[in-house]
Amino acid sequence: MDLLLKIKWRPEIGDPTFMGWFTVVAYAVAALLAWRAWSAGRQRVWLAVAVGMVLLCLNKQFDLQSLFTDIGREFARYGGWYEDRRKVQKVFVIAVLAGAGLSGAWFLWRFRAFLAGHKLLATGMFLLLTFIVVRAISFHHVDVFLKSGVAGVRMNWVLELGGILIVAVAALRDGRPEK
Repeated sequence: MDLLLKIKWRPEIGDPTFMGWFTVVAYAVAALLAWRAWSAGRQRVWLAVAVGMVLLCLNKQFDLQSLFTDIGREFARYGGWYEDRRKVQKVFVIAVLAGAGLSGAWFLWRFRAFLAGHKLLATGMFLLLTFIVVRAISFHHVDVFLKSGVAGVRMNWVLELGGILIVAVAALRDGRPEK
């Protein structure tokens, strides 16, 4: 129990800025549009996209990756291997990349017929998931790139919101009632 008390994360707004809230709303809208597309055609991919967007919305709102980082840090201290954490982080990065690659390959193979007719969705999900994996592994030079920008527009906004927008447009197109 003492271990849990050392975790610094608290259930509060993760990014209370305008862009943070805008991104939360974008995820929620994309989730609703994906749900609508699922309701219109009952294709499981859209249900998975809707659930994924809800989870990403909650993560963006509550900064859940920081919770997992804090838990990992405290387990490392508790287990006595905090000084060797770089080795564990390296294994974690490799596992995240391998897991994302294998999951992505399985998903592409499993739903290849659906995705062949939904290239916009595939593009949006690829962009968004690439952004998420890059953020999860958090290399310093990648973080510098994501925080950079042009005319006040940061690259992480372009990549994350771009992926959400493409998914939302694909869901909007697929969720239209047939005429």
